Amino acid sequence: MNKKLFTILLLLIFADVHARSIPSDSAFQLLKSELSKEHIYDKAKEKRIARLQQTLQHTGSSEAETRFHLYSDIFGEYSYFKFDSAYVYVNKMIATATQSGNRDELIKSKILLGKTLLCTGFYKEGFDVANNIDTTTLTTTLKTDYLLLRARLNTGIGDYDNDAYFSQDYYRQAADDFRRAETHTPSSEFEKIIDLAFLPDAVKSQHLTTDYFLRHLTSSGLTPHHIAMAATRLSFAFTDDNRLLFLAIAAIHDIRSSTKETLAIFLLGQELFKAGKTEAAYTCMQVAARNASFYGARNRAAQIETMLPLVAAKLLDEKQHQHDRLLIGMLLFSMIAVVLFFLLVIYRRQLRCIKANEQTIKEKNSELEMVNEKLWASTKIKEELIGLFFKTCSTYIDTLDRLKREGQHRIKLAKYNDISQLLKNIPVDQEKGNLYHMLDTVFLTMLPNFIHSFNALLKKEDQIWPKSGETLNATLRIFALMRLGITENETIAKILDYSVSTVYTYKTRIKSRALVPAADFDQKIMEIKFMDGQGGV
Repeated sequence: MNKKLFTILLLLIFADVHARSIPSDSAFQLLKSELSKEHIYDKAKEKRIARLQQTLQHTGSSEAETRFHLYSDIFGEYSYFKFDSAYVYVNKMIATATQSGNRDELIKSKILLGKTLLCTGFYKEGFDVANNIDTTTLTTTLKTDYLLLRARLNTGIGDYDNDAYFSQDYYRQAADDFRRAETHTPSSEFEKIIDLAFLPDAVKSQHLTTDYFLRHLTSSGLTPHHIAMAATRLSFAFTDDNRLLFLAIAAIHDIRSSTKETLAIFLLGQELFKAGKTEAAYTCMQVAARNASFYGARNRAAQIETMLPLVAAKLLDEKQHQHDRLLIGMLLFSMIAVVLFFLLVIYRRQLRCIKANEQTIKEKNSELEMVNEKLWASTKIKEELIGLFFKTCSTYIDTLDRLKREGQHRIKLAKYNDISQLLKNIPVDQEKGNLYHMLDTVFLTMLPNFIHSFNALLKKEDQIWPKSGETLNATLRIFALMRLGITENETIAKILDYSVSTVYTYKTRIKSRALVPAADFDQKIMEIKFMDGQGGV
């Protein structure tokens, strides 16, 4: 790295206008320095979130527009910080926009929901959200955001499949969506500059060097998060040390913006591993694993759990080689007692270090095994639920098909009274009961400790327990649907065949008897964990 390039790097990373001493001439050392201050940036973000939530608490329910913007601001803080919280607030945005009838805000919120699902690897759910958006009358901005969401979903699932045959269709669709987005909203001047990095070497101008792009990053006026995104994209246009440089810049600004859904630190670990810098790669992978766990990025966790054991194994192998070299040295100088004594001391110190490292690796492997068990349990539940869903749908389709054929047959025979009798014989109430039983069974499979956790929020005399032979009663079923993210009274009423006022009455009566404040009751319900009491998922 030449002197000029390093100077620009320092200007970018240390944005403070006051001069400070630089601990090392290595970008990775600078990254380690920022990692030591990670908790400071995170606390600053948590304070911003707390202030917004406090403002929200003092905003009346009738101030829909103000509440929507507060939900939006809180979501913005959580969007790349913590998936669960971001998911909660983007759904609040959707509910508020639906209630107020603001279509543009509703579409914008749904697109943000799709992006949130994409970040944590819920590709199928993200596609469901995108496919349910009515695109006929979108504004230019929303149309562009919608196309970019679809493009990123297709790219994400293509990367996840990582298959030479199946991934190509997703990549082609993503490229088509990117082109269509470009026609609606052309790239900005800064984006066009970034695109210059991907020109073939034979076409590039001589001034399109690494220094050129670094200068534009420093003078772009972007936020730390957007600098990280731009630097990550630029890294794909370069190789070797230049790629490491841009990835280090991206990782540093991810830390400064408290971005936990971070790709840069993971890619940096991969590149360092390829370059033979195993210990540095292992550090990056540990940070990436911690961030993925904190954010809830299941797709990133799956990538890391594949890569981390390889890095750890190589690191252990390198340590073992150090150990072997030490032994050879001891044998060569065994005849010199004084030298042997000092070598033995060094050996003992190295051995203690190796054992400590081995213990660390064992602990990390244990953590990976726990993550694997949780992912396996989660996958098994999803498979069972999907199978149950298709089985139920198939049963109802067969029933409808049978009724259709019998109805058509009687119409042909002009047996209209028989058709009326046929319709009367449809056991609607029985089918509805079967549906509720299925919903209860599925829900209690995912949250077997829900009833106990729910009643823990109530006084003993107010607790609600199912009768003998019941799975869930009416009250428990309403709050079970809330735990699944269905918070609108109208939707709950439709599902359970109640009136909206009945649902409202049930919820109000329970909250009035709760041990926690009524305003916190819904949040406590959402905190009941999946598979609670059986390991957690």
